[in-house]
Amino acid sequence: MTQGLEAAPALVRATTLGNSIQVEPLTCTIGAELGNVSLAAAAQDDALMAQIRALLLRHRVLFFRDQDITCAEHVAFARCFGELGDHPVAGSDPDHPGLVRIYKSPDTPNDRYENAWHTDATWREKPPFGCVLRCVECPPVGGDTMWANMVEAYRQLPEDIKAKIAPLRARHSIEASFGAAMPIEKRLALKAQYPDAEHPVVRTHPETGEKVLFVNAFATHFTNFHTPANVRFGQDASPGASHLLNYLISQAFVPEYQVRFRWKKNSVAFWDNRSTQHYAVMDYPPCHRKMERAGIIGDLPY
Repeated sequence: MTQGLEAAPALVRATTLGNSIQVEPLTCTIGAELGNVSLAAAAQDDALMAQIRALLLRHRVLFFRDQDITCAEHVAFARCFGELGDHPVAGSDPDHPGLVRIYKSPDTPNDRYENAWHTDATWREKPPFGCVLRCVECPPVGGDTMWANMVEAYRQLPEDIKAKIAPLRARHSIEASFGAAMPIEKRLALKAQYPDAEHPVVRTHPETGEKVLFVNAFATHFTNFHTPANVRFGQDASPGASHLLNYLISQAFVPEYQVRFRWKKNSVAFWDNRSTQHYAVMDYPPCHRKMERAGIIGDLPY
């Protein structure tokens, strides 16, 4: 086995899957495409859902093709893993709360808010467990999405960096990301509704016990870096902290931690938001790209 797969928890034996789900790993570190499964039917089959959950923990992001499902079926599948949450900026389907519409068109060429490596909604006190994203309409070429394995990113850090960041916590902000393009009054109202969240820089995955590097584009600064151990004089604080934060955020950029997925209509991605980051590649204007995402409410990182 490869090094990346050895590091992942071996939760599903090949014999267990036998005549049910077909599993094709896409890289040695992250991602698998599953065949011979209907998400609409899976939501009615507890044993099948248990297999999918185990595969999610192992591969971190799962891909499904040819899922011609309704919005209600999309929501029903996602709800098997927990309650769904809306998004304060992206609009939701009015008939299916929690199903967020991520619709891009030639009329919105400057709408590039996805164009950064991020873990969804870490500006929440309890970021999502995971997300189920379905392609409704996509350009003939371009518009891929990439995911990065942040367990592997942490595992590969130098030991001195691991020791330095072990006690650190970081602030995550919707105001400094989605709110940055808003008029000041609207931006401040957004922050009042969703105050900045503080999370450990290294979180523990609640199901596998793995250590996860947990800073991304929503992280603005460390909240407990300015200590005598790290700072000689006041002017050391900002450069030392910002350089370290930028270095940690840049770990998602490493190709060896990534998988890239080319969308087709009715393709679905289901990712573990606790252990991954993702990046929606904005290389398809002036085409349409319509996606619908069900975000599953998660727990408090520790």
